[in-house]
Amino acid sequence: QVQLVESGGGLVQAGDSPRLSCAASGRTFSSYVIGWFRQAPGKEREFVATISWSAGDAWYADSVKGRFTISVDNAKNTVDLQMNSLKPEDTAVYYCAARPYYSSEYKYWGQGTQVTVSS
Repeated sequence: QVQLVESGGGLVQAGDSPRLSCAASGRTFSSYVIGWFRQAPGKEREFVATISWSAGDAWYADSVKGRFTISVDNAKNTVDLQMNSLKPEDTAVYYCAARPYYSSEYKYWGQGTQVTVSS
C-alpha cells in the first residue's frame, strides 16, 4: 500500500537549517504532486510547499518563500524540504501528502514529524 513517512524533525535553534524528508513507497509517483503542510498548536493546517514529481515545478507559501526549498530525490524516492533560517513561528507538525496531478484533493498523508524551533 502507499506509504508516506516523514523524518528529520526535532528540536532546533532559531536560524538553524534542518532538512525534512518524505519517503514515498507503494506506487509510482511520477504523475503525482507532493505537498508539505504544517499544523501549529491551536491553528489550522496550512500549506507550506508543493512540487510535481516528474516536472519539478514548485510552489511555496509566502511565509516560507526564500527560506524553504522543496525537491525530489529520485534515487531515494523522497521529497525533501530544506528549511533555512528557521524562526520560532515555524514550530509545527510537518506533514507530507500526495495527490494525482489532475486532482485537487490530497489522497495520501504521512503521520507527521514535529519541528520545534527555540529562540
